Amino acid sequence: MHTIKLKIHDKVYKHFIWLLSKFSKDEIEIISEDDVFLKTQEELQVQLDEINEGTAEYYTIDELEERLENKITKHEGRL
Repeated sequence: MHTIKLKIHDKVYKHFIWLLSKFSKDEIEIISEDDVFLKTQEELQVQLDEINEGTAEYYTIDELEERLENKITKHEGRL
């Protein structure tokens, strides 16, 4: 599978999206690069860099369960 990033002029955008919509989701997936996508991509890149540099912080399953339980307890009743 390949990923392509394109800049498309406004006047042909609708036509291009129409063409892409003719393919199935298995053949082509449209990934919108909105602000949330770009922020998530940036955060994931930082995490990957930390892993590659050996500075990432890891937790055991027990530590993770404790942290999760603390978060749940802290935010219980806020719904």
